[in-house]
Amino acid sequence: MDNDSSRGHLLEREASKTVDQRILSDLGYFGHYLHVNVGGRAGKQNILVKLYRAGGTISQRYLQETVPISSASLSEVLSKLEGQGLISRARSDQDRRQLNVTLTPEGKQTAIECARRKEAFESRMLSVLGEDEKRDLAHTLDRLVEHWVHIEQEETGGKRCRN
Repeated sequence: MDNDSSRGHLLEREASKTVDQRILSDLGYFGHYLHVNVGGRAGKQNILVKLYRAGGTISQRYLQETVPISSASLSEVLSKLEGQGLISRARSDQDRRQLNVTLTPEGKQTAIECARRKEAFESRMLSVLGEDEKRDLAHTLDRLVEHWVHIEQEETGGKRCRN
């Protein structure tokens, strides 16, 4: 199929969807696009940036409380970052039960680059919208999040799902 007929087929298929189906499909695309291009909310890039913005060191417990993944998944991500020489982990002097996660000098440089790319990405991806449109979209998305959290709580008996 050539590019024009492929595009026509896609438009025809999209036109046959209900508005609800189109919105949910678009949200799925946005989620995938963000995951691939920004590394997901709890990916290595975001953890490095979170560490950098926190001054280079935070407790693993605090990190666990602020990223939407299981403790096993976080440990796996941190092990990979440690193996790449981007972070180190050490027992806290204040509480020996706690581990502190610290950026290495190489990790700091990587985090700075990740933060720069993320800021450029965020600026570019929403540049098609005016400030009023951005505020309206943010308000609409906030309402959807609130509604989806309510649905999730109903379905799980008040427990939040974590992936």
